[in-house]
Amino acid sequence: MKIAFQMDPIGPINIRADSTFRLAEEAQARGHEMFYYTPDRLAYDEGRVTARGWPLSVQRVEGDHYRLGPEETVDLGAFDVVWLRQDPPFDMFYITTTHLLQRLSPGTLVVNDPFWVRNFPEKLLILDFPQLMPPTAIARDLGTIRAFRARHGDVILKPLYGNGGAGVFHLPESDRNLASLHEMFTGFSREPLIVQKYLSEISRGDKRVILVDGEPVGAINRVPAQGETRSNMHVGGRPEKVALSARDREICATIGPLLREKGQVFVGIDVIGDYLTEINVTSPTGIQELERFDGINIAAKIWEAIEARRG
Repeated sequence: MKIAFQMDPIGPINIRADSTFRLAEEAQARGHEMFYYTPDRLAYDEGRVTARGWPLSVQRVEGDHYRLGPEETVDLGAFDVVWLRQDPPFDMFYITTTHLLQRLSPGTLVVNDPFWVRNFPEKLLILDFPQLMPPTAIARDLGTIRAFRARHGDVILKPLYGNGGAGVFHLPESDRNLASLHEMFTGFSREPLIVQKYLSEISRGDKRVILVDGEPVGAINRVPAQGETRSNMHVGGRPEKVALSARDREICATIGPLLREKGQVFVGIDVIGDYLTEINVTSPTGIQELERFDGINIAAKIWEAIEARRG
């Protein structure tokens, strides 16, 4: 197949952790032809959705992990698969790319389906499953957030469309910084905030469960660094081997059919204790850590699901 990767710049990536690199590596091993471009090079041009980028090959060599062919502008409608893999923030630039890529359907398969990526932001899709999530409020109004904390005591406050643990605050009931943080966030952004009841189980880790076409294929546990609330590996979280629990499987059985129906082939969900906290569809990570722990070729499973969808 002809495969295009829409992703952040490939040069600085960590080849030991980056999921897009692992997907490209597996695509190459399966004999697929690859093309790479960054999202700022995506365009709509007189009826065609185009991208300016390079033919790509990869190798697992630190500091020398990719080769690019001559730069060219391609019609993405001529490709079998386009990967939507740039990282958030989930802003209007990101949303615009989903509108353009949506125009490639049905001839080109875009993974994950951009229409539903746009309508399934990580911290909003969980609202469809209130029985699985911790107590949650989404608001810009300080009074609403204050009332929520009055009901639940310890809370986590974070930007609704943030990622990688950026801007996540643990606010115990005694903390006096809520108004100041609200002032800071609303001073530079018009977006609401999300506030959730603090789950003490986070000290034992935040589980990332990988689903392929709606089915769980494994999990890793991300344990916060000493003195840290956030478990994201971007900020020092430590990955650990962990098995899927009965509750994890119950959560996946509940959300999996919807993810499969809406073309969300590669999804990473976050589970703290018994609660689902996020459903990551934009640019999920965790493949390489899971493969190292479990010895399962997750990238191959993802490509098998894509190849099945292409018929």
